[in-house]
Amino acid sequence: MEANVVRQEPAPLTRHLRVREHGGRTVLELRGEIDILSAQEIHPHMDAVTGRPEPDVVVDLTPVEFFDCAGLRLLYRARRRILDRGGELRLVCSDRLVLRILRITGLAELLPPAPSLDAALDAPGPRAATGAS
Repeated sequence: MEANVVRQEPAPLTRHLRVREHGGRTVLELRGEIDILSAQEIHPHMDAVTGRPEPDVVVDLTPVEFFDCAGLRLLYRARRRILDRGGELRLVCSDRLVLRILRITGLAELLPPAPSLDAALDAPGPRAATGAS
């Protein structure tokens, strides 16, 4: 008889961030309203993940309801820190308003968003040798 194994998602580190491992990559799931207050809450946790040697990270914006310049700063900082350490960063975003912000600011060119977590996991992320700026 096979035992039923229930896989429970880890509790969010903050109400705006959940961190989990998926296929050898660290998924940072941003949630709710990403503004200056939530960015201050997220920042130290994101720095801990992006400060590792050769981090392989996916930032998932799917559960985001609001995203402003504080969120952009988090993404730019994560990208720089990851590329400086020889890692890879992928982005998941399908919300048309957030995508518009990413396109207008040029971040969509530096960090092309995938429409789903599965698509992001299948795609190579920018690396220091080819994508650092």
